[in-house]
Amino acid sequence: MDEFLIFVKVGLEHVLNIHAYDHLLFLIALTVPYVAKDWKRIIILVSCFTLGHTISLLLSVFNIITVKSDWVELLIPITIFIAALSNIIFAGKASKNGTITFIGAVTVFFGIIHGLGFSNYFNTLLPGKSTDKLLPLLEFALGIEGAQIVVVIAVLILAFIAQTLLKFNKRDFNLIMSSFVLGVVVPLIIENPIWKK
Repeated sequence: MDEFLIFVKVGLEHVLNIHAYDHLLFLIALTVPYVAKDWKRIIILVSCFTLGHTISLLLSVFNIITVKSDWVELLIPITIFIAALSNIIFAGKASKNGTITFIGAVTVFFGIIHGLGFSNYFNTLLPGKSTDKLLPLLEFALGIEGAQIVVVIAVLILAFIAQTLLKFNKRDFNLIMSSFVLGVVVPLIIENPIWKK
């Protein structure tokens, strides 16, 4: 049970670590187009992200895929940028109420990219055979999912406060939060060391 809790805790800390805020920014961008009544859709999208994250770690654990971390460190803020920009482009339009298939597929793909950013560290965290890493990987994924749900609830509470007490409408809240996310990730993209090579 202690080992189980260790890897669940690692998953929780991976998302809730303020110094690794890229995950938080992506979850904000993923959540702000929705309100609390859309909770099923949000949970599906969050689970799609966890699935993608877990797939990339699984591929890395079995040495099926290895990537250079500097490219992944550029792609991660680009995925956040795309998510936030699409929120701004489609703010107030009905596209977010349509089919979840496309958004879910994109979210899985973005989860794969984010997972690749953690894959090298995850492999060094767990020495031994690839098969020995499967259970800790699932426990880690459970921690990721739990932490993401905490972040989603926090964003939904913030949206509720902004829309009821501060009288922002849903569209304006989406635009403000998505613009904030863009303001944080654009410098990360511009200042990425890959441009200096």
